[in-house]
Amino acid sequence: MGNQLDRITHLNYSELPTGDPSGLEKDELRVGVAYFFSDEEEEVDDRTPSDCGFTKDHSPAEEGPFSVSEVEYSAFCSQECIFSKLRENEDLNVYSAKTLLTMCKPGDLLELVATAQAPHWAIYEQDDQVIHLHKGEIRKDSLLEISNGRHGRVVNNRYRYRPLPPDLVMQNAVGHLGLSSEEICWTNSESFAAWCRFGKREFKAGGEVHSAEQQYFLKVHLSGSGVHTLVFRSLEDMIRERRRVDASGILKELSLVNGGKE
Repeated sequence: MGNQLDRITHLNYSELPTGDPSGLEKDELRVGVAYFFSDEEEEVDDRTPSDCGFTKDHSPAEEGPFSVSEVEYSAFCSQECIFSKLRENEDLNVYSAKTLLTMCKPGDLLELVATAQAPHWAIYEQDDQVIHLHKGEIRKDSLLEISNGRHGRVVNNRYRYRPLPPDLVMQNAVGHLGLSSEEICWTNSESFAAWCRFGKREFKAGGEVHSAEQQYFLKVHLSGSGVHTLVFRSLEDMIRERRRVDASGILKELSLVNGGKE
């Protein structure tokens, strides 16, 4: 894990970002850089509802709200908090997909969760339709179908960036429908959905220029063992490692990277 973390947090990109920081991508801005889609995570799979990590008392057919066991995080760029997933500060309850649909507005960020699996993120469009990155393709699907028994929640405030207006969020999402691996520059569903909502190029693979002054700090809040801090050189690297922890459940080795707890 240590060697893997070192590789992730010390990436060097030879290309400059080409995206428009406003979030409005132009065709001519998508040329000149080779982006590679990572299929390291298959987030929306074909597991049965009983495999999603919910107990008999919390079956996927029930509406919720439910509380699930999750690793909690906070993240900072320099001294600014840019991400928070802490139960003490926010509602982390999840709901059935059917109930979740009654809570959504166009442009909302949605997160589907399951045990031992990276959360799957999507942009809500209307009716029961969402736009998301899945298996190397940006596509539109029914939330009820892709949830496959998983519970979810609205996570508009998970990142602390200022959101774009809903119409621009939808323009970002709809404008990329149908693009596939060789045409996209996001490595996972979270990065794509967050880019749609916030329009920040940092969510793209290779989307920011590294500097010695700018670092990202991920605080992993482990029950009973304090808070452990990991350092990254880009937002995308930090997101990928956090999602890897969610999917693998490997916490002991991660805690050793920092050499101790705070």
